[in-house]
Amino acid sequence: MALQRNLASMEHANFAFACNTGMSATLSVLSLLKKGDHLLCIDDVYGGTQRYLRNILTANTNIEWSMSCMSDLKNVKKAFQKNTKLVWIESPTNPTLKCTDIREVAKLCKAHGAMLAVDNTFMSPALQNPLDLGADIVMHSITKYIGGHSDVVAGALMFNSSEMYDKLFFNIKSMGTKIAPFDAYLALRGSKTLEIRAFKAAENALTIAKWMEKHPRIEKVLYPGLPSHPHHKIAKKNAANAKMSGGSGMVSFYVKGNAAKAHKFLSSLKVITLAESLGGVESLIELPAVMTHGSVPAAHRKVLGIDDNFVRLSTGIENIEDLIADLDQALKQM
Repeated sequence: MALQRNLASMEHANFAFACNTGMSATLSVLSLLKKGDHLLCIDDVYGGTQRYLRNILTANTNIEWSMSCMSDLKNVKKAFQKNTKLVWIESPTNPTLKCTDIREVAKLCKAHGAMLAVDNTFMSPALQNPLDLGADIVMHSITKYIGGHSDVVAGALMFNSSEMYDKLFFNIKSMGTKIAPFDAYLALRGSKTLEIRAFKAAENALTIAKWMEKHPRIEKVLYPGLPSHPHHKIAKKNAANAKMSGGSGMVSFYVKGNAAKAHKFLSSLKVITLAESLGGVESLIELPAVMTHGSVPAAHRKVLGIDDNFVRLSTGIENIEDLIADLDQALKQM
């Protein structure tokens, strides 16, 4: 209860539930759908969410779902169906960091009688608050920024509706997706330093992104906090504070060369750890095509731009000079 009160406060919500994993939180939201309902999902969604939708939801339920690129509101308008009951977005997305105008999508959802759920894991409550922009429910993988120390696996849901509280309480209790007490203790401890960690990680990420834009062995940088990002203005609009860059601690980029070059770069890093997770005090890096999004069909990865030389970096709070020196020496090994 202490953790849930704190989670609700962080997202300016009336209610919160803490779950045992981020996916448990996601499935708890999806449990609100009934047979015959339609789920509209952003196309570049977390690989675990895609795996569930493709391999479990489709095979075992009569719930329909489809994907759409939501950076362009025209696509969202066209994608609604008569039975659309839930819209699921990430902004920025995992891993290509595409941004969606949350406030405008929320207006469309209300016009169609659909709920809007936002996976806010990449931004954390310190940098973006979707409920303030009109979303109905916010989901977090506590494992990432809220926990912040890579020592707990958990998820969270924050929302304002008392009716939704009753439905989720029953479903979470029945499915057993609630958090364990000790994990709640770890998550609560981590949440108390969220703001200072999130701000420092974002500061480091912006510095690294600017540095990478000028590096001869980097083909392209994707960071919503950079003016060069195609959705920079949307990211700024979504940000909790107008003074923020619009980005978080997440930076994605393409190294010059093929998969072998990318593997050489990753294996040469000494300070930054090769691992799938994100949002901790330490910097983690991964190759989405064979790691977090390896289960996504190759054809869909190609459409999204998740190529073999595409890298996702979760910037931690280490000394920025150490991080840049490590990236530079590893890039020179390619």
